[in-house]
Amino acid sequence: MHGAINMLGLAKRVKAKIFQASTSEVYGDPAIHPQPEHYWGHVNPIGIRSCYDEGKRCAETLFFDYRRQHGMRIKVARIFNTYGPRMHPNDGRVVSNFIVQALQNKPITLYGDGTQTRSFCYVDDLIEGFIWLMNSPDDLAGPVNLGNPGEFTMIELAAAIRDLTGSSAPLVHEPLPQDDPKQRQPDIGLARSALSWEPKVTLREGLQPTIAYFDALLRRGQSPRR
Repeated sequence: MHGAINMLGLAKRVKAKIFQASTSEVYGDPAIHPQPEHYWGHVNPIGIRSCYDEGKRCAETLFFDYRRQHGMRIKVARIFNTYGPRMHPNDGRVVSNFIVQALQNKPITLYGDGTQTRSFCYVDDLIEGFIWLMNSPDDLAGPVNLGNPGEFTMIELAAAIRDLTGSSAPLVHEPLPQDDPKQRQPDIGLARSALSWEPKVTLREGLQPTIAYFDALLRRGQSPRR
Protein backbone atom coordinates (compact mmCIF):
# COMPACT_ATOMS: atom_id res chain seq x y z
CA MET A 1 0.00 0.00 0.00
CA HIS A 2 2.91 2.35 0.69
CA GLY A 3 4.04 1.67 -2.87
CA ALA A 4 0.69 2.83 -4.28
CA ILE A 5 0.79 5.98 -2.19
CA ASN A 6 4.37 6.73 -3.26
CA MET A 7 3.54 6.25 -6.94
CA LEU A 8 0.41 8.39 -6.65
CA GLY A 9 2.44 11.10 -4.96
CA LEU A 10 5.05 10.96 -7.72
CA ALA A 11 2.39 11.08 -10.45
CA LYS A 12 0.80 14.07 -8.73
CA ARG A 13 4.10 15.97 -8.59
CA VAL A 14 5.01 15.36 -12.24
CA LYS A 15 1.39 15.58 -13.47
CA ALA A 16 1.57 12.12 -15.05
CA LYS A 17 -1.20 9.76 -16.00
CA ILE A 18 -1.03 6.68 -13.75
CA PHE A 19 -2.22 3.12 -14.28
CA GLN A 20 -3.38 0.68 -11.60
CA ALA A 21 -3.28 -3.03 -12.34
CA SER A 22 -6.23 -4.07 -10.20
CA THR A 23 -7.76 -7.52 -10.26
CA SER A 24 -10.90 -9.58 -10.60
CA GLU A 25 -10.18 -10.67 -7.03
CA VAL A 26 -11.94 -7.48 -5.87
CA TYR A 27 -15.19 -9.31 -6.71
CA GLY A 28 -14.38 -12.11 -4.25
CA ASP A 29 -16.72 -15.10 -4.47
CA PRO A 30 -19.27 -13.26 -6.61
CA ALA A 31 -23.02 -13.24 -6.16
CA ILE A 32 -23.44 -11.72 -9.65
CA HIS A 33 -22.35 -13.58 -12.77
CA PRO A 34 -20.69 -12.47 -14.99
CA GLN A 35 -19.13 -9.65 -12.97
CA PRO A 36 -19.74 -6.07 -14.18
CA GLU A 37 -17.69 -3.12 -12.93
CA HIS A 38 -20.58 -1.72 -10.89
CA TYR A 39 -20.71 -4.87 -8.74
CA TRP A 40 -19.20 -4.14 -5.31
CA GLY A 41 -18.06 -7.70 -4.71
CA HIS A 42 -18.38 -10.35 -2.01
CA VAL A 43 -15.08 -10.47 -0.13
CA ASN A 44 -14.27 -11.87 3.29
CA PRO A 45 -12.13 -9.07 4.82
CA ILE A 46 -10.45 -11.38 7.34
CA GLY A 47 -10.11 -14.56 5.27
CA ILE A 48 -6.92 -16.25 4.13
CA ARG A 49 -7.20 -14.58 0.70
CA SER A 50 -8.16 -11.16 2.00
CA CYS A 51 -4.68 -9.62 2.08
CA TYR A 52 -4.56 -9.58 -1.72
CA ASP A 53 -8.27 -8.94 -2.31
CA GLU A 54 -8.58 -6.08 0.15
CA GLY A 55 -5.17 -4.67 -0.78
CA LYS A 56 -6.33 -4.19 -4.36
CA ARG A 57 -9.69 -2.78 -3.24
CA CYS A 58 -7.89 -0.30 -1.00
CA ALA A 59 -5.55 0.68 -3.83
CA GLU A 60 -8.55 1.41 -6.05
CA THR A 61 -9.94 3.63 -3.28
CA LEU A 62 -6.67 5.57 -3.09
CA PHE A 63 -6.57 6.08 -6.87
CA PHE A 64 -10.08 7.47 -6.97
CA ASP A 65 -9.47 9.65 -3.89
CA TYR A 66 -6.47 11.20 -5.62
CA ARG A 67 -8.56 11.73 -8.75
CA ARG A 68 -11.35 13.44 -6.81
CA GLN A 69 -9.09 15.55 -4.59
CA HIS A 70 -6.31 16.43 -7.03
CA GLY A 71 -7.84 15.98 -10.47
CA MET A 72 -5.30 13.31 -11.34
CA ARG A 73 -5.52 11.30 -14.54
CA ILE A 74 -5.93 7.68 -13.50
CA LYS A 75 -6.65 4.44 -15.32
CA VAL A 76 -7.82 1.41 -13.34
CA ALA A 77 -8.04 -2.01 -14.99
CA ARG A 78 -9.48 -5.07 -13.30
CA ILE A 79 -7.47 -7.93 -14.74
CA PHE A 80 -8.91 -11.44 -15.01
CA ASN A 81 -6.71 -14.56 -15.05
CA THR A 82 -3.88 -13.93 -17.51
CA TYR A 83 -1.49 -16.51 -18.93
CA GLY A 84 1.16 -16.90 -21.59
CA PRO A 85 4.86 -17.54 -22.19
CA ARG A 86 7.38 -16.31 -19.61
CA MET A 87 5.21 -17.17 -16.64
CA HIS A 88 7.29 -18.49 -13.78
CA PRO A 89 6.96 -22.29 -13.58
CA ASN A 90 6.61 -22.12 -9.81
CA ASP A 91 4.29 -19.12 -9.52
CA GLY A 92 1.43 -21.19 -8.12
CA ARG A 93 -1.09 -20.19 -10.80
CA VAL A 94 -3.39 -22.80 -12.18
CA VAL A 95 -2.26 -22.62 -15.83
CA SER A 96 1.45 -22.94 -15.04
CA ASN A 97 0.77 -25.62 -12.41
CA PHE A 98 -1.28 -27.76 -14.79
CA ILE A 99 1.15 -27.39 -17.70
CA VAL A 100 4.24 -28.26 -15.66
CA GLN A 101 2.49 -31.23 -14.04
CA ALA A 102 1.24 -32.47 -17.43
CA LEU A 103 4.64 -32.13 -19.12
CA GLN A 104 6.26 -34.07 -16.29
CA ASN A 105 3.44 -36.65 -16.24
CA LYS A 106 2.84 -35.87 -12.60
CA PRO A 107 -0.68 -35.85 -11.12
CA ILE A 108 -2.59 -32.69 -12.06
CA THR A 109 -3.92 -31.15 -8.87
CA LEU A 110 -7.55 -30.08 -8.82
CA TYR A 111 -8.92 -28.36 -5.75
CA GLY A 112 -12.45 -29.32 -4.78
CA ASP A 113 -14.46 -31.14 -7.42
CA GLY A 114 -12.93 -29.09 -10.24
CA THR A 115 -16.21 -27.49 -11.33
CA GLN A 116 -15.21 -23.99 -10.22
CA THR A 117 -14.71 -21.72 -13.22
CA ARG A 118 -12.24 -19.11 -14.37
CA SER A 119 -11.84 -17.00 -17.51
CA PHE A 120 -8.36 -17.01 -19.05
CA CYS A 121 -6.98 -14.09 -21.08
CA TYR A 122 -3.88 -14.51 -23.24
CA VAL A 123 -1.20 -11.97 -22.41
CA ASP A 124 -1.09 -10.38 -25.90
CA ASP A 125 -4.79 -9.55 -25.69
CA LEU A 126 -4.37 -8.09 -22.22
CA ILE A 127 -1.48 -5.81 -23.23
CA GLU A 128 -3.52 -4.54 -26.16
CA GLY A 129 -6.30 -3.71 -23.69
CA PHE A 130 -3.82 -1.79 -21.52
CA ILE A 131 -2.73 0.29 -24.50
CA TRP A 132 -6.28 1.10 -25.54
CA LEU A 133 -7.18 2.05 -21.97
CA MET A 134 -4.15 4.32 -21.51
CA ASN A 135 -4.89 6.04 -24.83
CA SER A 136 -8.57 6.58 -23.98
CA PRO A 137 -9.99 10.00 -22.96
CA ASP A 138 -9.15 11.18 -19.45
CA ASP A 139 -12.78 10.94 -18.32
CA LEU A 140 -12.58 7.14 -18.66
CA ALA A 141 -10.85 6.44 -15.36
CA GLY A 142 -12.27 2.98 -14.88
CA PRO A 143 -12.43 0.54 -13.38
CA VAL A 144 -12.57 -1.41 -16.62
CA ASN A 145 -12.71 -5.21 -16.73
CA LEU A 146 -10.01 -6.64 -18.99
CA GLY A 147 -10.30 -10.36 -19.51
CA ASN A 148 -11.59 -13.07 -21.80
CA PRO A 149 -15.28 -13.86 -21.19
CA GLY A 150 -14.75 -17.49 -22.18
CA GLU A 151 -15.50 -19.46 -19.00
CA PHE A 152 -13.98 -22.87 -18.23
CA THR A 153 -14.10 -25.28 -15.34
CA MET A 154 -10.83 -26.48 -13.90
CA ILE A 155 -11.62 -29.94 -15.25
CA GLU A 156 -12.02 -28.48 -18.76
CA LEU A 157 -8.72 -26.60 -18.43
CA ALA A 158 -6.91 -29.75 -17.28
CA ALA A 159 -8.43 -31.75 -20.16
CA ALA A 160 -7.31 -29.16 -22.72
CA ILE A 161 -3.76 -29.13 -21.34
CA ARG A 162 -3.54 -32.93 -21.24
CA ASP A 163 -4.75 -33.09 -24.83
CA LEU A 164 -2.31 -30.43 -26.10
CA THR A 165 0.66 -31.94 -24.24
CA GLY A 166 -0.22 -35.55 -25.03
CA SER A 167 0.11 -36.23 -21.32
CA SER A 168 -1.36 -39.19 -19.47
CA ALA A 169 -1.06 -37.45 -16.10
CA PRO A 170 -3.93 -38.44 -13.80
CA LEU A 171 -6.19 -35.92 -12.10
CA VAL A 172 -6.08 -35.79 -8.30
CA HIS A 173 -8.38 -33.85 -6.01
CA GLU A 174 -7.36 -31.85 -2.96
CA PRO A 175 -9.60 -29.93 -0.54
CA LEU A 176 -10.94 -26.62 -1.83
CA PRO A 177 -9.18 -23.67 -0.12
CA GLN A 178 -11.23 -21.35 2.08
CA ASP A 179 -13.04 -18.53 0.23
CA ASP A 180 -12.02 -19.87 -3.18
CA PRO A 181 -14.37 -18.25 -5.74
CA LYS A 182 -16.80 -20.68 -7.36
CA GLN A 183 -17.17 -18.65 -10.55
CA ARG A 184 -15.20 -15.97 -12.35
CA GLN A 185 -16.18 -14.39 -15.67
CA PRO A 186 -15.79 -10.77 -16.77
CA ASP A 187 -18.55 -8.65 -18.21
CA ILE A 188 -16.49 -6.75 -20.80
CA GLY A 189 -19.33 -4.61 -22.14
CA LEU A 190 -17.57 -1.41 -21.04
CA ALA A 191 -14.27 -2.39 -22.69
CA ARG A 192 -16.12 -3.25 -25.89
CA SER A 193 -18.10 0.00 -26.02
CA ALA A 194 -15.53 2.47 -24.66
CA LEU A 195 -12.31 0.95 -26.01
CA SER A 196 -13.51 -1.13 -28.96
CA TRP A 197 -11.50 -3.91 -27.35
CA GLU A 198 -12.17 -7.59 -26.90
CA PRO A 199 -9.79 -10.56 -26.74
CA LYS A 200 -9.08 -12.49 -29.93
CA VAL A 201 -7.03 -15.49 -28.75
CA THR A 202 -8.99 -18.58 -27.74
CA LEU A 203 -7.86 -20.70 -24.80
CA ARG A 204 -6.48 -23.52 -26.94
CA GLU A 205 -4.69 -21.05 -29.23
CA GLY A 206 -3.05 -19.36 -26.27
CA LEU A 207 -2.16 -22.58 -24.50
CA GLN A 208 -0.05 -23.83 -27.43
CA PRO A 209 2.77 -21.21 -27.21
CA THR A 210 2.50 -21.28 -23.42
CA ILE A 211 3.04 -25.04 -23.35
CA ALA A 212 5.91 -24.72 -25.84
CA TYR A 213 7.59 -22.18 -23.57
CA PHE A 214 7.35 -24.42 -20.50
CA ASP A 215 8.42 -27.46 -22.48
CA ALA A 216 11.59 -25.66 -23.64
CA LEU A 217 12.21 -24.45 -20.09
CA LEU A 218 11.98 -27.95 -18.65
CA ARG A 219 14.13 -29.43 -21.43
CA ARG A 220 16.87 -26.97 -20.50
CA GLY A 221 16.80 -28.47 -17.04
CA GLN A 222 15.12 -25.54 -15.33
CA SER A 223 12.72 -27.71 -13.40
CA PRO A 224 10.52 -25.96 -10.83
CA ARG A 225 11.44 -26.41 -7.20
CA ARG A 226 8.93 -28.26 -5.07
